[in-house]
Amino acid sequence: MLKKIDPAVSTILIAAAIAVTLGVGIQTFSDRTALSNLAGSARADTPVPVPQWAASATGRVEPKDGEVRIASEVGGKVVEVLAKTNDQVKAGDLLLRLDDSDYYTKVAAAASEAGVRERERSEEQVSGLAQDRRNAEDDLSKAQRAVFAAHEAFDAAYRSAKADKGSDDAVEAARKDLVSKKEALADAKNKLSEVEAKPGMPLPQRLESSLALARSDLTSAELALERTRIRAPADGTVLNMLAKVGETAVPSPDSALVVFGDMSSLRLRAEVEERDAAKVRVGQRVVVKADAFPDKTFEGTVTSISQSLAAPRIATRGPRRPNDVEVVEVMVDLDGHPPLFTGMRVDTFFKLDNNQASASTNSTSKTN
Repeated sequence: MLKKIDPAVSTILIAAAIAVTLGVGIQTFSDRTALSNLAGSARADTPVPVPQWAASATGRVEPKDGEVRIASEVGGKVVEVLAKTNDQVKAGDLLLRLDDSDYYTKVAAAASEAGVRERERSEEQVSGLAQDRRNAEDDLSKAQRAVFAAHEAFDAAYRSAKADKGSDDAVEAARKDLVSKKEALADAKNKLSEVEAKPGMPLPQRLESSLALARSDLTSAELALERTRIRAPADGTVLNMLAKVGETAVPSPDSALVVFGDMSSLRLRAEVEERDAAKVRVGQRVVVKADAFPDKTFEGTVTSISQSLAAPRIATRGPRRPNDVEVVEVMVDLDGHPPLFTGMRVDTFFKLDNNQASASTNSTSKTN
């Protein structure tokens, strides 16, 4: 049988329980307040992180003056390839040659016809201004034939050197002679223009006109023969020799035989997403990183920014790159002579300038 608890004792026990509960609650509240104040103090003392880059983009390395894809102007079989990938060449060097037998036949026929017309004209006497014009025309024709012959001599010396049958000195001598002959041709053209501009110049006679036409046909035949030669457009590097002996060249820009570029200086073509376009400016400094050189960084300067948006061509689309993303093409000249390869994909980071860094700091501070 349970005993009854004295009312006074019951009251004392209840009061004690309430006091303990209040004490624990007050202590818990005090601890939470202290932790909250400590966290707030820590946030106030922690510096606001400033973004390191204004923007980033994927880029591709290329020669500073761009890659030149050289295609043939005429169709024909490739009969000789005189350069290979990575060869250093000079402007005018013969890189490859197409079958030219038919073209030589046409040159010979045109030269024969011009010789006949020249003999006919020599029987026709002229004087004064007409004679001055005739002399200037003859000088121009001789200069044109001299350039053609100098080109042939240069190609012969170059091919011999490539086959280890000739010397580099012979090639350079032939190169200088070709330059000299081209200068003489330019002078002859200017001289003829001056003579033809003289007041009172009579019209050409029939035989003179026939000779002029025959000489024009000869020049056209020589130019057609020259189109069977693929030459280096400037001093530079053969980035990729695509042609092979026995293949047929097609006169199409899409059927390049040689990829050429000047590797003395490099640039990169970066694709900046539309959302970051306003963060990039001409003159901005850039840091470049390549997977092939994980411990190195390279630098450059923004030189141009496209004024139109386009679909990306360098960076592939994926789950993190929606199909509707448009990019702005940005050109960056790289400093010095970095050991990068043309066509190499790189990561491009655009540095913050002082104004951008300040704006980023203020924006982050307001957010916090």
